Amino acid sequence: MRGLIGGSDLADREAVVLDMEASLEHMRRGTVRHADTMLVVTEPYFRSLETSGRLAAFGREFGLSRIVAIANKVRSVEEEAAIREYCERHDIELGALIPFDPQVTRADNAGLALLDVAPESDAVRGIEALARSLDGSREVA
Repeated sequence: MRGLIGGSDLADREAVVLDMEASLEHMRRGTVRHADTMLVVTEPYFRSLETSGRLAAFGREFGLSRIVAIANKVRSVEEEAAIREYCERHDIELGALIPFDPQVTRADNAGLALLDVAPESDAVRGIEALARSLDGSREVA
């Protein structure tokens, strides 16, 4: 994996997005050594937030220039406040708040993409906002 990332010869404005396993193991192996940005998906629960904090610390050790938290399945203003407070306290940029959205479960149960089932859903709007925040000059497909 390190060789693939480190050896890629990307042109300007190209990006590679890797969906890594939710564990610290790939961090210990230095997989992110050649990345510019690390997105850390977290949920509004203590263990998830603490794992995000550990991932961010590892990312900093490897010299990542940008670590962005993505809060997923946020159900209330209290959960949002807890996530914001945690990210601020741990100096983690909060890139997006994706609300809990029953349309996601509906699409998954149907074996369909969320964009096909509910393209105007709250979750889709949150993900679109995330894409814009990562690179405002690109259009969201």
